Amino acid sequence: METTDTKEIKHHKQQEYCLTRPTYRQGKRLTAVKVYTIINESQHLYIYGVPKINLRKELKHMCTKYGDLSTINAVVDVKTELFTECFHVNFKRIQSARIAKRLLDTKSFYGGVLHVCYAPECESIVETKSKLAQRKKDVLFRLPKNRA
Repeated sequence: METTDTKEIKHHKQQEYCLTRPTYRQGKRLTAVKVYTIINESQHLYIYGVPKINLRKELKHMCTKYGDLSTINAVVDVKTELFTECFHVNFKRIQSARIAKRLLDTKSFYGGVLHVCYAPECESIVETKSKLAQRKKDVLFRLPKNRA
């Protein structure tokens, strides 16, 4: 599990599953307890656990099922498991990234188990402002029309 890569970011580390959740609250599969705010979510995703056998094209094909991509690149300066690599995937819409994260996390991919996490540190200031403005617009749309 140890590699020579350098950077390890705390919020990218996979958390343990919650084993103390009451049965009536437990879904079909175990999950970790983690809360995301709008500032934590991002259209940028890091996908860990991709086997190092030149799978960029296959990963891109799999990610395009969830929405249009801006870029997909291998990340070389992050800590990964032995014989795996990490990819930075940038979706055009944040909603596409949300769906991809939920559906790809813990998915088996060419013999490896993927770990997908948001990468808000890759956002520019313009992208962050745009994300917050879009969220404000969505919340105002969902509020009841007849506010007194």
